[in-house]
Amino acid sequence: MKLEKEAILEALKTITVAGEGKNMVESGAITNVITFGDEVVVDMTLATPALHIRKRAEVDVMKVIHEKVYEKAKVKVNVKVEAAAAKAEVPKIKGNPIPGIKNIVAVASGKGGVGKSTVTANLAVTLAKMGFKVGLLDADIYGPSAPIMFDVERERPLSVKVGNASKMKPVESYGVKILSIGFFTQPDQAVVWRGPMAAKALNQMIFDAAWGELDFLLVDLPPGTGDIHLSIMQSLPITGAVVVSTPQNVALADARKGVAMFQQESISVPVLGIIQNMAYFTPEELPENKYYLFGKDGAKNLAEDLNVPFLGDLPLVQSIREAGDVGRPAALQTATPLEKAFEEMTRNVVQEVVNRNESLPPTEAIKITTMAGCSAVKK
Repeated sequence: MKLEKEAILEALKTITVAGEGKNMVESGAITNVITFGDEVVVDMTLATPALHIRKRAEVDVMKVIHEKVYEKAKVKVNVKVEAAAAKAEVPKIKGNPIPGIKNIVAVASGKGGVGKSTVTANLAVTLAKMGFKVGLLDADIYGPSAPIMFDVERERPLSVKVGNASKMKPVESYGVKILSIGFFTQPDQAVVWRGPMAAKALNQMIFDAAWGELDFLLVDLPPGTGDIHLSIMQSLPITGAVVVSTPQNVALADARKGVAMFQQESISVPVLGIIQNMAYFTPEELPENKYYLFGKDGAKNLAEDLNVPFLGDLPLVQSIREAGDVGRPAALQTATPLEKAFEEMTRNVVQEVVNRNESLPPTEAIKITTMAGCSAVKK
């Protein structure tokens, strides 16, 4: 039996690609149809690389031809994936803006144990000291530490009315508004959740919270590159990401992956820079001495290699650990080298946010365009 191309096209008009409204012919997914007797070759171009969508489209094409044209037709489907061209030079950052929040900064690390949560806590209180309105979302679902570091373990968010809706009021400490899954679990209770449940809890803490007006919302991400990270980046228009690493090669290998996660085309979150934590050890009795226990300048060299800003060194000193354990971040220790180190790092983060807002298209969630309010910056 000789098959007609027109009959094939009419049959293909009755099916669509998953997620698209138009049929395969009108949408341009079908690029060519060739017939040879009872043989049919259908060329398709899809905008999504998802394997299940490609397989579904291939099966649908074969099925409709067999049902509507000829049940014994020999059908071959060639599927080509061609991502839609970007509409602008800079990809749009995904997510829904939260009214009142101007900048959302994700703090991440490729691996655990590099002091990411400690850096986030001290960055938050330093921003607050500089005069900014700051919030901290502890998105480390499986290891929440913000309640301990801010000495608010026994606190619980209150319910407040915002318009006609009930919202969670974040717990406030040292001028920072905080929400963490740690407020809703017992100290000895493990959070054993699959990804969808963790993502739902995060969405509630993000969108069902009365954050109010914030200049910065810091998001303390879990270590690594996984489901929680994707959920956050799908939910929020992240202004930029900060990656924390220690100098040794084991940490740097994972920090490189952390930067790559934000930079990949499907995510495209600007990387504000890399912070080198535990850059050197200084004993209390020898404050001028520096011992490079984990190597020297590893994260700084990585930043240069990846062409991202280097945001500063933070020392490994006993008082930082002690301050975190008692719930009073070390950056609050006035007139100390630690305060100076955290202020320098924070100034660099703020400056990179300013640079990012000036060089990339603004979104509703990105408003800061000057360093006004930053008392630690030399004007």
